[in-house]
Amino acid sequence: MLSTRITNARLLTMDPARPTARELGIWQGRVVGLDEDVAGLPARRTVDLDGAVVLPGFIDSHVHLTWTGLKAKAPGVAPSRRADDVLRTVAEATAQAPAGGWVDFGGYDQRTLDRPLTAADLDAVSAGRKVYLGHISGHACLVNSAVLKDLPADAARPDGFLVEGAMGVALRSRPPYSLTELAAAIEHAARVCRSEGVTACAEAGVGGRLIGRSPVEAAAYQLAHESGRLPLRVQLMAAADALRPVATAPQDTTSRALDLGLRTGFGDGRLSLGALKVFTDGGMMARTAALTRPYLGTDTSGQLQDEPEALESTIVAGHLAGWQLAVHAIGDRAVDVALDALEKAQKLSPRPAARHRIEHAGLVRPDQLPRLARLGVTVVVQPTFLREYGDDYATVMGEDRADWLYRGRGFLEHGVRVAGSSDRPVADGAPLRAIQFMVERTSHSGRAIGPGEALTVTEALHAYTTEAARACHWEKDAGSLSPGKRADLVVLGDDPHRVEASRIGDIEVVGTFLEGDETY
Repeated sequence: MLSTRITNARLLTMDPARPTARELGIWQGRVVGLDEDVAGLPARRTVDLDGAVVLPGFIDSHVHLTWTGLKAKAPGVAPSRRADDVLRTVAEATAQAPAGGWVDFGGYDQRTLDRPLTAADLDAVSAGRKVYLGHISGHACLVNSAVLKDLPADAARPDGFLVEGAMGVALRSRPPYSLTELAAAIEHAARVCRSEGVTACAEAGVGGRLIGRSPVEAAAYQLAHESGRLPLRVQLMAAADALRPVATAPQDTTSRALDLGLRTGFGDGRLSLGALKVFTDGGMMARTAALTRPYLGTDTSGQLQDEPEALESTIVAGHLAGWQLAVHAIGDRAVDVALDALEKAQKLSPRPAARHRIEHAGLVRPDQLPRLARLGVTVVVQPTFLREYGDDYATVMGEDRADWLYRGRGFLEHGVRVAGSSDRPVADGAPLRAIQFMVERTSHSGRAIGPGEALTVTEALHAYTTEAARACHWEKDAGSLSPGKRADLVVLGDDPHRVEASRIGDIEVVGTFLEGDETY
């Protein structure tokens, strides 16, 4: 007997062996058959979808749930065009905080303001509270003097604008969040994801100085899961700086590890351990993504997070220890560093099935495309970055480099696998809006950005289903509506193939099923 029969639906399975169907049977949370395979079988319940479109649940292969949830509860300073408006928001929020307390703000973006803000500006309105304005990119912040006085001299810039490592030092000086606060933030963000059709995601870095929200963030995920507040399947990436040196037997190649030696593949079901996250550079909005040529109109080319040799050492050590690697590389110089290190790692100890990833691959030169393919690297892109920030990115890259931004067609034509993601909360997390951009390649202003990199609707859907599943080593259980796979489904009000490209992002997400369960 089936537990659930879904009928009267337009099933787009993403399985080339059987692309479409009208009926699907579920038993014990898995797909057992389609159409005639399940016709006539009794079922405990039947769900008539009245012709709605059903796809495999979308997979966001790079997201920050904890950060998203915490940011949603913090006062925001965006969108602001006037510095005085930002300061007014800071003054109102800090007035309600305890004396000497720490107050977080989200959405700071110095590029949009009529004048730059400094620590002194914040001092004038913060009444002695510690103020932290998180930059929209996640790679910088603005803090006041109350925060700066507790930082080491090499991290405390007088103007209060801190990037990359210095930002990480400021974050670590913050009083810790409780597990309860973190679990609540995770639940909030996960519910938003699920409402947008996401049934699984990869949390892109816990425990790290740059992106981790707490040294015990993984425990907060476990708490959310155990208490029934994790309505998604989640894979946790561990930040590379959360690893410690370890002494092992001579025949073992592990030199750095999490406590107990855990690595990619530990866990199953709703919560598991995924890739090792390694940062090589920063971000374009903070102008810290590492380029081979300067940002147009400036003398800066961004920065690497460490010397290339040190980054290579971390990547090689992670590979030798058995990790899948998720290497953050946005600028083309950072992509070179990542590819050099991955190539060395594979020569030392070939692991063709490792499925190493480059996260973002924001600016990729034509000569880098064949090398990505040869190394079998999957690129995990964030299409919505260019939809939201593309006007700025294209401007600072210049006409000759704008077409290389967050590629699509160029990757596929060279045999490079492309997985879709959002980097939520840095950008809008709705997969359908990202899929629209992959097809349209236009920013919010209507500017075409690399139109030759556009994908078809089917290719874009694969990026958020089958390819995202493969990037997370989930392809045996997710990514398509095939017998034996988990019954993770998204129900849409229309078919992305049948509407104008400009309307894909507006398609209604009617509901989602996780292992056949539509409640959350």
